[in-house]
Amino acid sequence: MCRVVDLQQAVLASNDICAHELRAGLAARGTIAVNLLSSPGSGKTALLEQELVLARERGVPVAALTADLATENDATRLARSGAPVKQVLTDGLCHLEAGMLGRHLEGWLPDDTRLLFVENVGNLVCPASYDLGETLRVALASVTEGEDKPLKYPTAFGLAQLVVVTKVDIAEAVGFDEAAFRAHVERVNPGVEVVLTSARSGLAAGALLDRALAVADGGPVHAPVMARGQSHVHEHGHEHGHGHDHGEDHAHTHPHPHAPQDVSHQPAARMS
Repeated sequence: MCRVVDLQQAVLASNDICAHELRAGLAARGTIAVNLLSSPGSGKTALLEQELVLARERGVPVAALTADLATENDATRLARSGAPVKQVLTDGLCHLEAGMLGRHLEGWLPDDTRLLFVENVGNLVCPASYDLGETLRVALASVTEGEDKPLKYPTAFGLAQLVVVTKVDIAEAVGFDEAAFRAHVERVNPGVEVVLTSARSGLAAGALLDRALAVADGGPVHAPVMARGQSHVHEHGHEHGHGHDHGEDHAHTHPHPHAPQDVSHQPAARMS
């Protein structure tokens, strides 16, 4: 058991180095990354497609990289916006890592990109521990998932710099308790902004884009109280929210032997 934990500490430490370098490299070229985390079926892709369309209409240079275990469905949907889109197939790996992201950006990301949206693998457990070099981390939850999601997945919501609730147009029909959800978010991440959205009705359309642009312009970013290392994360589907003095999140993973595949929906452009 100790060997597994020590190995994971080393993996996360190595990832943090890559994330730091990637963040600095993106900043040097005037780009910031926005990391989107949610469970499968949260409406993340629909919301992102809407934001990409609005960005294009406003003349904001954006790009999106979307990761899934299989299929190119999300990239096909996002490409309808006209923005540069790249699909990464992880072939079973349940999260993206900073080094993986950097390799897929090399030679593809257009030089003038201001905002890079990264749609992480649909999962609220394993992706939460991995810094991708993002400047803004967003946790999303739909009204159909229950108000206790932040309590069940404290790392994902506790490290978020923005929380987005999706599918609000059906909140009444599914009995969503907004006050309870906000209270649970506040418990794991005091002071973080919660934005209610609906891709179908257009509620708060552009809110994610506006927040990302504000950050890109040097605006304040929420600083979560939770530090990486406070949640002991198991990728078998549960988390224990208790303190540790190890200084890192621990995720018991099963490294996948296959290299990720990608399918680009945009002509390659050199990454500076």
